[in-house]
Amino acid sequence: MNLMADKDARLGKEEARRLERIGYDASEKERAGSFIQQDSDLLLHKTLHEDIEVMGIDEALKTVPDAASYYGKAFAALDREYPKETSGGYYIRIKAGRTVLFPVQACLYLKKANFKQKVHNLIIAEPGSKVYIITGCTAHSASQEAYHLGISEFFVGEGAYVNFTMIHSWTKDTNVEPKSIALVDKRGTFISNYICLDPVRNITMYPTAVLGEMSIAHFSSLMAAHEGSAQDIGSRVIFNGRGSSAEIISRAVSLGGSVTARGHLKAASPDIKAHLECRGLVVNEKGRIHAIPELETEYRDVDMSHEAAIGKISKEEIEYLCSRGISKDKAQSLIIRGFVDTNILSLPELLKKEIDQLADRTLKSGL
Repeated sequence: MNLMADKDARLGKEEARRLERIGYDASEKERAGSFIQQDSDLLLHKTLHEDIEVMGIDEALKTVPDAASYYGKAFAALDREYPKETSGGYYIRIKAGRTVLFPVQACLYLKKANFKQKVHNLIIAEPGSKVYIITGCTAHSASQEAYHLGISEFFVGEGAYVNFTMIHSWTKDTNVEPKSIALVDKRGTFISNYICLDPVRNITMYPTAVLGEMSIAHFSSLMAAHEGSAQDIGSRVIFNGRGSSAEIISRAVSLGGSVTARGHLKAASPDIKAHLECRGLVVNEKGRIHAIPELETEYRDVDMSHEAAIGKISKEEIEYLCSRGISKDKAQSLIIRGFVDTNILSLPELLKKEIDQLADRTLKSGL
């Protein structure tokens, strides 16, 4: 266990409130590990389960014998460049054959104004392991004109299972650019849940999963774009192994902001099954949603499909709820909350209730 001695002194009331808003449980009663980085400073890293390693990336590269061999490996597999100038990030590793039901929690926090936080994270699930990870990224009210770059590499071993939930709660002038690649070995499963319901200036992200034989990927996202916000968010799956399958599902609400919802399914092997679904709801006439689904195959023996739908709240729905004694604003809020359905997320029961409560509080305060 490693805990920075001045952690409590650095985390004030606002920090505690912001961390709670992104699912961080300070009690750690139902957590397998914890990590907090503020700007470029590592405040806390703690391992609470014998089958998991949680530490800062810099320490891992110095003390874990093979950690350096993973650093940049996922991007090299796709012949892609990534920013080398980073400071900090987390290292999470799950031992082979082990199942850890309590999630590991990690927080990346912006506090300084005009600060550019650039981190590089490594997540390694050894063969036959199973893990849940919840990452929250947020910013202090004083962190004006800040920037966050998060580089994440996932290595899902043969028969391993990784369920990764990322919750963003930024400020209205924060610029965000996550970049991630997951390499999924034979019979592995990679699940990615993404939630961003608070104001933000710009988010650009397009995570990629590369699937081996008989492996699975599932991407789900819930987004709300407030006025002045631009979100360009998508997911890509490359099928490099027979018998692999994937699903990409997104729900986007424009409250006056701009959303570009992308999805790309590429079959580079036969005998694959894939589906892409995007649904958008435009609440404010200033809003914009652009859905861009892509299906690509080099083989005939594939089963690939997509559907996209964008609409608005119907007058009839509002009138029906108002006739039941509900105010117009409350009726609109209820309809939006129903559309932003956390059931599309592949969450364990342990986390589902927490995420439901977070979504309720966020939308209630934002509408």
